[in-house]
Amino acid sequence: MARILAVGIATLDIINSVDGYPQEDDEVRATAQRRCRGGNATNTLVILSRLGHHCAWAGVLADEADAREIETDLSRHSIDLSAVMTVPQGKVPTSYVTHNTRNGSRTIVHYRDLPEYPASAFEKINLGDYDWLHFEGRNVDGAREMMTHARRLCPQLPISLEVEKDRPGKIDSLFVFADVLLFSRPFARGRGFEDGATFLQAMRKLAPQARLTCTWGEYGAYGLDRNGKTHHSPAFPPPRLVDTLGAGDTFNAGMIDALIDDQNLEAALTHACTLAGHKCGIEGLNL
Repeated sequence: MARILAVGIATLDIINSVDGYPQEDDEVRATAQRRCRGGNATNTLVILSRLGHHCAWAGVLADEADAREIETDLSRHSIDLSAVMTVPQGKVPTSYVTHNTRNGSRTIVHYRDLPEYPASAFEKINLGDYDWLHFEGRNVDGAREMMTHARRLCPQLPISLEVEKDRPGKIDSLFVFADVLLFSRPFARGRGFEDGATFLQAMRKLAPQARLTCTWGEYGAYGLDRNGKTHHSPAFPPPRLVDTLGAGDTFNAGMIDALIDDQNLEAALTHACTLAGHKCGIEGLNL
């Protein structure tokens, strides 16, 4: 199995389940509450670890009790934390999630008081120890420095980039470094597109070297291979929709898992959509 390093954030998620999403200024009683570790990059690593890969996380934690909860969970999933930077002050990112049990949707209010993972820390990592490098597309300036370093030091190391939303610092400038670009429907719609296939054709101009994917909710996901051929996989919804939190991260893990295994893009899309659909039928990431 592959050795995978991901750069991004870990969060503490406080999830309140409600029987129908409340109106503004309503007061409702939660039917359940749970606390768990979240964060796009670390969610993806947890799924990849459960699929048998050896995973490591590069991110920032504060020296406080909630960070210990995150560390314990990641260690339980055999995630290597040797590249983590701990700062003496601050608050780990915390997501307050309202989970609508009627349709499985989730609404998130996010708070963070931590610096981003610095390129200076990333440059101390021995990238030769890894077979795949994955980035959250969030800290654009820092990611650009890290991806430039990785390309210079290990030009053959595959790099995937999650592009969930537009970020300050021109996120498009990162696309040229990636072998795989994992776009979201909100990002595509923010760029004025209502069709995943058309969106990917437009993005091809910015990343002619990459394989491109874009998730499209209940319509599955689209892909564009290096030959310019468009692929599509339908969604695979569970018999009962339980929890969509982390579905996109699960899709990303499925893509990485399949591409590491040298599957073609069409097969990789199907694999990723199947995993994401299964995840939506269970609570959490215990696939």
